[in-house]
This record gives sequence, C-alpha cells and structure tokens, in this order.
Amino acid sequence: MKAGHPSATGRPIRFYGHGLPYLGEPSVTGRLIVIEGPDASGRSTQISKLTEKLEAEGHAVVNTGLKRSELISQGIIDAKRSLGTGKRTLSLFYAADFADQLENKIMPALHAGYVVLADRYIYTLMARDVVRGMDRKWCHELFGFAVVPDLIFSLEVSPTELVHRVFQRQSTLDFYEAGMDMGIAEDMYYSFIRYQKLIATEFRRMEKRYQMIPIDGEREPLSVELELERRILGFLAAQTT
Repeated sequence: MKAGHPSATGRPIRFYGHGLPYLGEPSVTGRLIVIEGPDASGRSTQISKLTEKLEAEGHAVVNTGLKRSELISQGIIDAKRSLGTGKRTLSLFYAADFADQLENKIMPALHAGYVVLADRYIYTLMARDVVRGMDRKWCHELFGFAVVPDLIFSLEVSPTELVHRVFQRQSTLDFYEAGMDMGIAEDMYYSFIRYQKLIATEFRRMEKRYQMIPIDGEREPLSVELELERRILGFLAAQTT
C-alpha cells in the first residue's frame, strides 16, 4: 500500500466515551470514513469504488467492516448458526470483534496516515440491538471505546426495494437480516420488511446524534458513487489546506 498522504496533519483522536485508556492521548494523521446501510443497499460496491478513486488520488486506504476480526469472526458465525445464542451474547461477540479491529487495524492505520473506509460501523450494531429490545443507553455506552469517525454516510433504501435486490442477488433471505429471531412475523418476506423498517427508524433517530449524512441509495449506483466521491474528496482536500 502507499504511504500516508504527505499533507496530512496530526490531531487528537476522539472517542465516544472512555475510549481505550491505555493508548493515552493519541494523535493521528489518518481519517476514518464510515459507509452505513443495510444489506443490498450497494454499500460494499461503493466502498470498492471509493477505494479505487482515493488511491488514484494518492491516498493510502485501508478497508474494515463488521465480522472481520481474525480472532472473533468465526465465533460470531458459529453462534449465529446455532440460532439459539442470546441477543446480549451476540452483541458482546460483535463488540469484541469491533474492539479487536479497532486496536489492531483501525488505530494503526490512522496513526500511519491512511484513510480508513469502514463498511458499516457501530451504528448498525446498536440499531440491531435496540430493535431487538435491548436498552438503548446500554447499547450506546457499550461502544464508548469507539473512535468518532470524520464522516458517516448512511445509504437509505426502502425495505421493498431491498427485498427485490436481495432476491436478484440470491434466492433466499438471511434469517437475522429478516428479523426471524424476533418473531415479528411467521412469513420471512413480511418479517424482513417489518424488521428493515424498524432498523431504518432507529437510524433516523441516530442521524442527528451521530451527525450522519443520509444518502439516497435508490438512485443509479453511479449517481451515488459520484456524490460520495464529491463529498469525501472535498472533505479531504479541506483538511490539507
């Protein structure tokens, strides 16, 4: 990978809560940019396009996302396969996965001056837990060690459009992404629609608190791509002037 962007300047890093105390008061030169959105929203495709564009512009880029920790990810997969794992246990699994990536991937990249593109972040995890009935305050405080991103984009796609995209890509719906563990509907299709509506409502509730930038994800992928590029490149350019 390329070296960090030469014109970047160091700044104190911010956490949502207590942070990672053993890091002291770290200063970083990199930037953390998050793309949120449900499955089939085009999120991963946009991350790939953004990576190519940013690297072409001379920025070093690292990608991260949920369930990618070498230590924890397989445990999450196994726990979800059992279908009997408690919601709090799953929440702590995901928090451990995120913590491992934060310490061993995200923070080192930010120190080295990389642009870190996160394919979802803690907001998806909190929204999932809240709609499953967990205490909102507990869910938000659980991730007090998380770094505050520089930019957070939320791709918004209606549940009916999402379900069409999912069926175009594969023939089945995911058990958890359809909210089947919640018992909100016996039919998986209707459960998916209702669950995704609940998630979307929770994201709208979080938008102001976390300064998310909503993006219309139902447009042509190129239109979404160009908007994200414009906003992100504009932001990065402003930080080096």
